[in-house]
Amino acid sequence: MATASQPARNIYGEPLVPCSFNPVTGFFRDGCCKTSAEDVGTHVVCAIMTAEFLEFSASRGNDLSTPVPEWGFPGLKPGDQWCLCALRWNEALAAGMAPPVVLESTNFSALDLIDEEVLKQFDHRQM
Repeated sequence: MATASQPARNIYGEPLVPCSFNPVTGFFRDGCCKTSAEDVGTHVVCAIMTAEFLEFSASRGNDLSTPVPEWGFPGLKPGDQWCLCALRWNEALAAGMAPPVVLESTNFSALDLIDEEVLKQFDHRQM
């Protein structure tokens, strides 16, 4: 995990590039897929939303499309970038619904739960 003296790193070991400021994403709502012990969902995969993934996620009880104004959540649409839980991304992978990822913005800690070569197969620049 990153500390004040060690910035968060992406899967390449380089400084983590922000995932999205519109909508603002990340466990800390700072635009980056940073994590900490408090982040029980491990929101570390910067994914580009697709209609298929959004439908899949809703079918699993996590509706990411519907706005929740009281939480400042605008609702996501295809094309939006969002810090996903690594386990949700893995679940979508197993179901054939995994969305493309932005590797420069995907936290190094994602590699604890997802094989690097698998993530690279979903590099948004390759899809």
